[in-house]
Amino acid sequence: MTVSGRVEAAALLLSLDPPGWFLRHARAVAEVAAWLARRTAARSPIDRRLVEAAALLHDVDKAVPADDPVRALPHGEGSAAWLADRGHPELAGAVAAHPVTRLLDTAAAERLLGDAPLETLIVAYADKRAGQRLEPMDARFASWRRRYPDSWTPTEIARVREHADRLERLVCDAAGVRPGDVRRLAWTGPALRLAGGASEPGAPVGRLAS
Repeated sequence: MTVSGRVEAAALLLSLDPPGWFLRHARAVAEVAAWLARRTAARSPIDRRLVEAAALLHDVDKAVPADDPVRALPHGEGSAAWLADRGHPELAGAVAAHPVTRLLDTAAAERLLGDAPLETLIVAYADKRAGQRLEPMDARFASWRRRYPDSWTPTEIARVREHADRLERLVCDAAGVRPGDVRRLAWTGPALRLAGGASEPGAPVGRLAS
């Protein structure tokens, strides 16, 4: 199965007519992941196309219609199922593993951090560094706590953060960078233009690439 190219991944995303806030997050994650993948590829073999496509499409289960069957699946698994149904099962592993909830269960976190390929780790980490824009993990976790104040106990929050810190070390070590060095590789604007749509009504796609 051929991994989606940039334009094909962008076309799949646009087929859901996602709102602006959704596109900003998807694009931020995809561009952070692409930057990390490029740095990692200089040091280790890695499938950059898979990283870019999976990162751009990681949240599609949040954008499907309310009556779509994938809505009944856990977040991430729904995205993986939606992509598999459209001929891209090769993206399933990286997409399904990205939610921060995967870091709550110690056994699941250990499997991710110990056995997952670099492509999967990069997508998961990029999601921890990008809300609507690139930001430190401290800011991302603070945002989650504001939006979901009663989701986890303090002990659970500490456990998740410990696993996230390990994920950060693994990915940054593989890329040969420090967390503060991480940047975005601006590729999503041209891909979305070629896929046939602007990201927001009245706004050129390229303007959102920063």
